[in-house]
Amino acid sequence: MPRLKVLSGEDVVKILESFNFAVISERGSHVKLRRIINKINQTLTIPNHKELDKGTLRAIFNQASKYISESELMPYFYNE
Repeated sequence: MPRLKVLSGEDVVKILESFNFAVISERGSHVKLRRIINKINQTLTIPNHKELDKGTLRAIFNQASKYISESELMPYFYNE
């Protein structure tokens, strides 16, 4: 079973930017990313912490998989 990688908020933001998300705001320790596809806003909020908890990372993965296929996201979030 694949295991979640240890990632920071900055790492996750860079991963999502590679899928054409852009930072639209930062409030406190949270970064809001958005991309628009076919006039539909796709928004994700990422905590900008040095190391994200496993549960938080799993929740981000689940949210992002609404917009990006799991097979594309898996290599960024999980070890083989």
